[in-house]
Amino acid sequence: MIKKLDKNADRRVRHARVRKKVFGTSVKPRLCVYRSTNYIYAQIIDDVNGKTLVSSSSLSMSKQLEGKTKTEAAKLVGQDIGAKAVKLGLNEAVFDRGGYIYTGRVAALADGAREAGLKF
Repeated sequence: MIKKLDKNADRRVRHARVRKKVFGTSVKPRLCVYRSTNYIYAQIIDDVNGKTLVSSSSLSMSKQLEGKTKTEAAKLVGQDIGAKAVKLGLNEAVFDRGGYIYTGRVAALADGAREAGLKF
């Protein structure tokens, strides 16, 4: 029997399992991360009201990130979303890594958000 390797399907299963426990409120929203092959996206979501409060991505910041590596870009996206959240008066968030391993670009985004003043 041949097993088809589908890493994204495995990630979605992990993410669904984690989402049972990770929940964002208006006081402490959820910082959700999505990582594609080229870009990284982050949103701060209030799950109670079902609203995205703040979002940022390396795609929307592509002019500023020219010549940067993906990891450096992820850190800058984290700093951007952290600064936007602090500007809205949000100092704390729950980190939702989206089923990805907490290393590389995902960890860089979290570090950037922490540097901007967001606490997990």
